[in-house]
Amino acid sequence: MTALAGVNDPEIGRPITELGMVKSVEIGGDGLVAVSVYLTVAGCPMRDTITSRVTGAVTPLSGVTGVRVELDVMSEEQRKDMQATLRGGAPERVITFAQPSSLTKVYAIVSGKGGVGKSSVTVNLAAALAAAGHKVGLIDADIYGHSVPRMLGVTGLPTKVQDMIMPPAAKGVKVVSAGMLKPPGQDALPLRGPILHRLFEQFLADFFWGDLDYLLIDMPPGTGDVALSLARLVPNAELVIVTTPQLAAAEVAKRAGSLVTQTHQRVVGVIENMSYLLCPHCGEAMDVFGSGGGETVAATLTQLIGTEVPLLGQIPLDVRLREGGDSGTPLVLAAPEAPASIQLSKVAESLASRGRGLSGRRLNLSPR
Repeated sequence: MTALAGVNDPEIGRPITELGMVKSVEIGGDGLVAVSVYLTVAGCPMRDTITSRVTGAVTPLSGVTGVRVELDVMSEEQRKDMQATLRGGAPERVITFAQPSSLTKVYAIVSGKGGVGKSSVTVNLAAALAAAGHKVGLIDADIYGHSVPRMLGVTGLPTKVQDMIMPPAAKGVKVVSAGMLKPPGQDALPLRGPILHRLFEQFLADFFWGDLDYLLIDMPPGTGDVALSLARLVPNAELVIVTTPQLAAAEVAKRAGSLVTQTHQRVVGVIENMSYLLCPHCGEAMDVFGSGGGETVAATLTQLIGTEVPLLGQIPLDVRLREGGDSGTPLVLAAPEAPASIQLSKVAESLASRGRGLSGRRLNLSPR
């Protein structure tokens, strides 16, 4: 155990013994040592590094003839204990958006797969809500594929004031993204589950957002670590599913939406992006990526969840949507008369029309 105390987790940088990652150590009479180690998440990309480090630490010990490293995965309770250790006994962060008294509507924009234009949709929805006079915040939670700062034209960096971190703003939207936190010259962010959770929690709790009407969260595709962290940290967040008309994309989007049956979140509706292309010559709508994907996802989720999941809008293909993302000026601001802008603004109005509701709020009533 003394030797294993010299083995640091490759990402957290703390001894695996301190983090509760050593499950067991068995020493055979022939000198063969079996070390069982907990991984923080299944499919951990650092599993080979951990195995190598454990083997390298135990092999030189006197009497050891061989080392066998066995890997297991931490339970949710074990991960919570590890996070408490990392906090050093400090109280858990308070996320104001998750409190019953919060009046901020939280919308998580999700997709089953990448490439469906989820970030473009999110940025334009945020810009449309801000243009309508609402106070809007936007978290780029797609840690590995962050693109929101460029799409929204954010040039500033977070500013620390005492114990508060102030997010920069652009187009009337307060924004935070992992891209703002990278060291200069570093492109990739090789982060694993617990670190992703802590970073996402920091975005929610350590940044001073002020009194927001709406907080939009651009989620990474799929149902991985960040999706599970969202359900735990902001259980009142409501999901907006983005898909394309292509049935292959719709099938993946249905899987992403079906996660709510386990996390008990609410799906607000479905947005079908890249729905059609208007011919520049005759104006006829062409179904470049097929048709019916959005309606299929909405109908399937309605049946699965048991509550109505509407198709909120169908966004047509428009080269200006891509150009606006590259230039940092969302299409709803650059060309509000464009068909895609009209659809996006319609969706934004639909989201804005939904009240906070009474779910989770204290009513100060008592039975008589």
